[in-house]
Amino acid sequence: MYVEIDENSGFCFGVVRAISRAEVALSESDGEVYSLGDIVHNRMEVQRLEDMGLRTVTHDDMEALQGRDLFIRAHGEPPTTYTRARELGIHVIDATCPVVAQLQRKVVAAHEQMESVGGQVVILGKRGHAEVVGLTGQVANHAIVIEREEDLSAIDFSRPIFFLSQTTQSVGLFWRLADKMREMLDDESKLTVDDTICRRVSNRESALRDFAARFDVVIFVCGKKSSNGKVLFDVCRNANPHSYNIEEQSELVDEWFKDCNSVGICGATSTPAWLMRQVADAINERFA
Repeated sequence: MYVEIDENSGFCFGVVRAISRAEVALSESDGEVYSLGDIVHNRMEVQRLEDMGLRTVTHDDMEALQGRDLFIRAHGEPPTTYTRARELGIHVIDATCPVVAQLQRKVVAAHEQMESVGGQVVILGKRGHAEVVGLTGQVANHAIVIEREEDLSAIDFSRPIFFLSQTTQSVGLFWRLADKMREMLDDESKLTVDDTICRRVSNRESALRDFAARFDVVIFVCGKKSSNGKVLFDVCRNANPHSYNIEEQSELVDEWFKDCNSVGICGATSTPAWLMRQVADAINERFA
């Protein structure tokens, strides 16, 4: 059996940067470093960093962290988090992805523009996702978050619209929804569209589609919480119906590899390379 790992899969720039900063902070710290939420949406990588001293906390835990180091992950945070940290005497290590930070500034500018004309800011994103919470928090939650076409009913089409996106959303979905908005407006000039999807992520879709089509079986490795993982796994499954999503090697199923001659292994932007190698080794040991 031939097993190949997709060289384009794995951590994106923002996650690599955040992991590196966390490792440096842990090496320099006298005690523990506290991450506000999972540093990456991958349980195995979180466990690795926890073994080094990283502790995952929530906003409710901040009051007990006075004088400690608090790590802001790549997804970013709303301004209220930084204000509260200053008030509590918490030292913030800010690893917000530069692409996300730029989008946060764009959301603020879009809100100011729409406020002046009685319009509304609409963001394509997953409700409750850390990045989206950070984005809407830039404008005191005065933004409409949509996930699919059915959510368009939340928009007032008699008013101007500024449409942006969470960085890891599907480009195809974004532009389909933008076209739908134009159809529903009485004057399409009322719509401003800014495609803010990270191209370092979105460009993986076409490459992943080609990769998945080459193999008898595709194993897509990603954490259950990964929004980007859900998008990219759908790309794999559409290209190859024999695609399976796992979080770790223990989830491999013997039946998947019956009469299989080739396996492709790939993952999300939150999937560490070491984990994909671990899965490849397990397949080689059990099925090759």
